[in-house]
Amino acid sequence: MGNERSGNESERSTWDGIKKSLGPGLLMAAAAIGVSHLVQSTRAGATYGFAMVWALLLANIFKYPFLEYGPRYAIATGESLIEGYKRLGNWAIWIFLVFTVGTMFIIQAAVTVVTASLAAELTGLALSPLTWSALLLAICVVLLLSGQYSALDGSVKFIMIILAVSTLVALVVALSQGGQQEVADYYPDIWDYAGVSFLIALMGWMPIPIDSAAWHSLWSLERAKQTQYRPRLKESLLDFNIGYIGAAFLALGFLILGALVMYGSGEEYASSGAVFANQLISLYTSSLGEWAYLVIIICAFTTMFSTTLTVTDAYPRVSRRMLEVMMQETFPEKDNSRIFRILLVSTPVVSLGVLYFLGDQFTLLIDLATTLSFLTAPVLAYINYRLVTGEVMPEWGKPKSWLRWLSWAGMIFLAGFALLYLYWIIRF
Repeated sequence: MGNERSGNESERSTWDGIKKSLGPGLLMAAAAIGVSHLVQSTRAGATYGFAMVWALLLANIFKYPFLEYGPRYAIATGESLIEGYKRLGNWAIWIFLVFTVGTMFIIQAAVTVVTASLAAELTGLALSPLTWSALLLAICVVLLLSGQYSALDGSVKFIMIILAVSTLVALVVALSQGGQQEVADYYPDIWDYAGVSFLIALMGWMPIPIDSAAWHSLWSLERAKQTQYRPRLKESLLDFNIGYIGAAFLALGFLILGALVMYGSGEEYASSGAVFANQLISLYTSSLGEWAYLVIIICAFTTMFSTTLTVTDAYPRVSRRMLEVMMQETFPEKDNSRIFRILLVSTPVVSLGVLYFLGDQFTLLIDLATTLSFLTAPVLAYINYRLVTGEVMPEWGKPKSWLRWLSWAGMIFLAGFALLYLYWIIRF
């Protein structure tokens, strides 16, 4: 694909081409706008007011290049980042494999139990979190089995419209009413063990883990297959930027909501997903009024369901591709779709097992997974940078100098905070 497209990159994009390219960026945004936004960003605002706005903004800025390299590499080379990791050497793909397998069941369990708690709050059906989680995952699996990528793409676009509108309404109302405190006299100290631990957890998935760049590269290839249209690089990056910038603004919106509505209320976050869902909704309605209940619950549920749906698709898709790449000579190509279906069913089953044994301590699960994501981020960032600046990448697809400088600044930022966190652990 790289050599074929090199002469076309200077051509103007058509509206039809842009429409056919839209999709993977929204999927990435849907995966991002979940735990990192609804839970972590809101917790940051509720606990620390506006004191962590800088961390949220810097995490979005410095992770940008490494996530952008997913669609960039896919469009320029015609292959996913997973093939690229294999090209770099077994060390690269094994790092990605260990991290993915080591966290995917915990991550899916964590996002699903939060979604389950909000579903119970929305419907009033008092089923156990495990039962609700099983029902929601079954719905996701049926949707994805029925249409696979096309079902995912269509569902997420609808969900994202509901999410954007409901979040905007809640934010405008909160800003117009001024929140719990007109002016905060002080914010809690974030430079202690608890503050730094949460800071790392917040930035770990802000706006999304760096390993999701591989998801995006696969979605970009699937979108091209679905539409029978190979997008130009600038069209694919436009799709990425719409999703990424939208996710960044919504993250800031959730932090502001948490600061205006929850900060100074005297409430402490519960560790149970069921209690958290009720607590979240009641805090909003107590400040904004009971009329806001439907807006907030729809906003919260659609946020988490979109994340659950995209994660349910992403891990089986990535796992199948890793098997293909690592077992090239023995992998049964004709059984490609059957293996995906097996993984699509078995991965949620294992995640439900994790949820059954670990219980409903969702904040513990989330903080663990997000911290691991942040500590691994510098290595994955370096691997992605190596790929898009290496020999396999056509010259026209390589990042411009400003993006390379931002990449180095991002690697320094991620590595510096990872070392700071390790220092804090040793110190305390």
